[in-house]
Amino acid sequence: MKRKALSILLSAAMAVSTLAAFPATAYADDVQEITWMFWDDLEATEDLISLGYKDTVDRFNADYEGVYHVTPITTNLEEYYAKLNALVAAGDTPDVFIVSPGSNLDAYVAPGVAADLTEALAADGWKDSFSSDAVFAQMTYGDGIYAVPLNIAAACVFYNTEMFESAGVEVPTTWDEMISACTALQDAGYTPITISAGTAWCLSMLAGYLCDRQGVDLEALNDDGANWVNDQTIAAVEKLVEISQFFQPTAAGDTNDVATAAFYNEEAAILIQGSWAIAQINGSNPDFEAKCGVFQFPGIEGANDPNRIIAKSDSLAMSSTTEYPEAAIAFMKYFTDDTAQKYTAEVGGKIPVTSVEYDATKAPAQLGYVMDIFQNASSTFGFYNESLASTEAGAFFDDQMVSVFLGDATPEEALQNIEDWYNMEVR
Repeated sequence: MKRKALSILLSAAMAVSTLAAFPATAYADDVQEITWMFWDDLEATEDLISLGYKDTVDRFNADYEGVYHVTPITTNLEEYYAKLNALVAAGDTPDVFIVSPGSNLDAYVAPGVAADLTEALAADGWKDSFSSDAVFAQMTYGDGIYAVPLNIAAACVFYNTEMFESAGVEVPTTWDEMISACTALQDAGYTPITISAGTAWCLSMLAGYLCDRQGVDLEALNDDGANWVNDQTIAAVEKLVEISQFFQPTAAGDTNDVATAAFYNEEAAILIQGSWAIAQINGSNPDFEAKCGVFQFPGIEGANDPNRIIAKSDSLAMSSTTEYPEAAIAFMKYFTDDTAQKYTAEVGGKIPVTSVEYDATKAPAQLGYVMDIFQNASSTFGFYNESLASTEAGAFFDDQMVSVFLGDATPEEALQNIEDWYNMEVR
């Protein structure tokens, strides 16, 4: 299978002119100054996980005053990778940068942008502090580990318990029950589902769940030359069309933040999203926590294992060309220390990646629901757009799912487009 390495099209000038950073400050010549790039504005955000990361930056800078100092470079999620890639192309890769696992990380490993962290993890027992070696599975290439996970989250279904009760709807466990629930919610005057098709990976996440539930063999598609146009993929994309009738009218243009806000502002009954949204939901509307339920994405009767879940983590990579690797590693360790990991669970509502003990009674109620889903899961898999042959393949899949949603392509036409793309670019 051919893999494309990093594809970078933007200029460095564009990146420098549009990225936001903390105010520049002069430091003594012997202070090792590093940068960290992140996909949220740490000064304006209400997201509880992002606020925890800001605290980590502040703790590090205070503890290492006069020795090390980190300056964040911030943007937004939709523009993050384009701007990171522009900095890489300009030879100005941030010393530490956040990255998603899978093909997104591969894009920085293959061309040698991301450093091998295996030796650093082995030193001083750092790796031993993690809950298991499994948390590094999607960050391992050959014999090397190229990123450090910060938390674990699952893609699941959030729902407004009051709206469900008012509409007489039970939590669905099958696809047919999901469609019936949406119909009942709509008949009761509610918008059943809020989702972003303007942020393509949100729609792609739903499509990925449907593909997996239908039994699509992704390994065969990626590695063995199987045809993308088959009974399982067609059935999955047809179900995407089926459920899209219940989306909010503005789904095509809504960003992820707008779609999520529609849920916690009680403008829709269901949000299909990752458990990372807990921090955004509770940070923006703390009173909504009491009526925010969570359930596992439903199964499809007679099809694949209904207990598989999409799981992923925020992860940190280090530039292979950083001038100050010791400072960068010291900074990365702050994200996995007990203070940060307790905050991850007790405030942010994500599952820690270390063996830290935390007070479950302090954690958001939604985290308990997500933990139940994890405990009942038979296995996990990654985002489809992060599990395909390359980042380009993932982006093309995303775009085709949006085309289907918009009515610009039938399921068969979109899948044939993906098949043609694979034949040109991968096989």
